[in-house]
Amino acid sequence: MRAAVLHEIGQDKLEVLDDVEAVGFGPGKVRIRVRATGLCHSDLSAMSGVLPQPGPFVPGHEGAGEILEVGEGVSHLKEGDRVVVCWLPACGACPACKRGQTQLCLAGFMNAGTPNFKRPGGDVFGFAGTGTFTEEVVVDAGCAVPIPDDVPFDIAALIGCGVTTGLGAALNTADVEAGSSVAVIGCGGVGISAIQGARLKGAAEIVAVDPVASRRESALKFGASRAVSPEELPDAKQQVTGGEGFDYVFEVVGRSVTARTAYENTRRGGTLVIVGAGAMDDFLQLNMFELFFDEKRILPSMYGGGDVLTSYERTIALWRAGRIDLAGLITHRVPLADINEALDQMRTGTALRTCIEI
Repeated sequence: MRAAVLHEIGQDKLEVLDDVEAVGFGPGKVRIRVRATGLCHSDLSAMSGVLPQPGPFVPGHEGAGEILEVGEGVSHLKEGDRVVVCWLPACGACPACKRGQTQLCLAGFMNAGTPNFKRPGGDVFGFAGTGTFTEEVVVDAGCAVPIPDDVPFDIAALIGCGVTTGLGAALNTADVEAGSSVAVIGCGGVGISAIQGARLKGAAEIVAVDPVASRRESALKFGASRAVSPEELPDAKQQVTGGEGFDYVFEVVGRSVTARTAYENTRRGGTLVIVGAGAMDDFLQLNMFELFFDEKRILPSMYGGGDVLTSYERTIALWRAGRIDLAGLITHRVPLADINEALDQMRTGTALRTCIEI
């Protein structure tokens, strides 16, 4: 079986191998034939060591495919079912799930410490307990969410992470108010999805902020009212808000320096939403006086800040109704053999989302 493997954390290239085997199938598990997977920036962060992940590992967590085999005790799935891979399944029994905060369930993270694959040289892990840069993967049945037949695999893959994260940040976490002003810092696939969410909620002004010109141009097509480089943000803040700051600012980069910029461009009493996944040793500094005096809400958003299954269903409904554009997010397509080309497209910012077709 073919899979793209990172041999050591810190390497910047993947090797596509044909001697990888998906392991762990048994009761409560399913085997999935992956048909399409998106490349998310979190994959790059895991490769570089920004996000903790044991190696060697198969990256990828934004995938969709069909069920090849179901294990004993799995009753809601059958061979041939079309599914989206959910890298953060809810166990339904932990304190977070019982409180209704299923996006904070840790069951999925526990899977990350168990190898999903093996090679003649030893065990291979799957990123975030999944690993979708492969032809087949074995996961807990809860990681396989059925999708309707009219949802293409490439669209379903996007729903598995980036779209759910960005839309949910605007719809669930921030609950953007109609008529408000919004700034989105970082306009890749997740940031564009946050822009679409803010537009759905009726934001009057949506300012997209990104250093890459092509991404700024794309942001305007997806609903931003204006798009600026980071250097132009102060002028946009003055023109849109009279210098007061935006009602909502979304940080979709995952770095303390951009989070600090986001904080400074949020009005007093406004809302800063942290969407980007950053490093454990990258600290955001705030002084106690400004924290008290400005009364800005700082809201982290994990996987869209809401029930994942509900978010999937809502996203499909919005896509069917033509209220959001998902196909337009896929700017590049490559076969698994050319996975390193996709990595370059992500690093240079030339792609919103690259679909790896398997």
